[in-house]
Amino acid sequence: MNFDLADLRAFLAVADLGSFRAASEMLHLSQSALSRRVDKLEDALGVDLFTRTTRKVELTTVGRAFVHRARNVLNEVESSLLGIQDLAERLSGEVTLACVPSAVSYFLPSVFDQYHQQYPRIRIRVLDESSSDVLLAVTRGNADFGVTYIGTQEADIDFMPLIEEAFVLACPSTHLLAKRKSVAWSELAKHNYIALAQGSGNRFLIDQALAHSPTRPRWFCEVNHVPALVSLVMAGIGVGVVPRMALPPNGHDGLSAVPLIEPAVSRTLGLISRRGRPLPAAAQLLYDMLVAKGTLSNRK
Repeated sequence: MNFDLADLRAFLAVADLGSFRAASEMLHLSQSALSRRVDKLEDALGVDLFTRTTRKVELTTVGRAFVHRARNVLNEVESSLLGIQDLAERLSGEVTLACVPSAVSYFLPSVFDQYHQQYPRIRIRVLDESSSDVLLAVTRGNADFGVTYIGTQEADIDFMPLIEEAFVLACPSTHLLAKRKSVAWSELAKHNYIALAQGSGNRFLIDQALAHSPTRPRWFCEVNHVPALVSLVMAGIGVGVVPRMALPPNGHDGLSAVPLIEPAVSRTLGLISRRGRPLPAAAQLLYDMLVAKGTLSNRK
């Protein structure tokens, strides 16, 4: 049959995203080039895989049955090629990973370096987004998989826990709380408190943990993202609560992290992927490296 792996990739991209436009953007092809690849595959098979109208694209009955076979064929071929080192070094492609910004510095650098050494021509795209956007990118197929702390309750998402991480008080190293062994949440009411905004996944976890606390810190400044909060704390504007991983791993001269108690609050960071849908071979290799890097432990 006169078709190749690129034609299968084109078909699966349209099937996954339900759109020629979105698939062409993901594959970095023009829509006309993508359409030619799908047409070529349909001609080779002698069947229609999609029904197309001006408003939508849908898989035919044959197309739905073919999706699983095409994915298995593509994954099997890619796995075989990646297992041969001489070929792996010449393979090209792209893996897209969605990741919450606070986890980037801990999880990604050493793994990316190892991955790039083994597969130098496979590109890695990182979508550093909020927790809700990471989940959305994975469920929509815009990312192969994600690193985040939400998704455990989603019916169509698999969650692989990697690390249990405490929330800590971030404060300037000159602040009177900086040398404390621990700080109770109730004590924060006496200090200039910078909060994460409503709608943030981290803010949701904090509010959940403090739902029955009689005293809650009252913020004077609110930001959307953890890096902005850390920057304001470093500037001496106030104190704030962040995941431990959001702070420099080896410390910072102007910044201190103090454990919080009464209550202690933590989050479980892990990998999310679409349930029942195997990862492409190149993405699976990166996934496995991250699992090896972040085996479930406590970070306090």
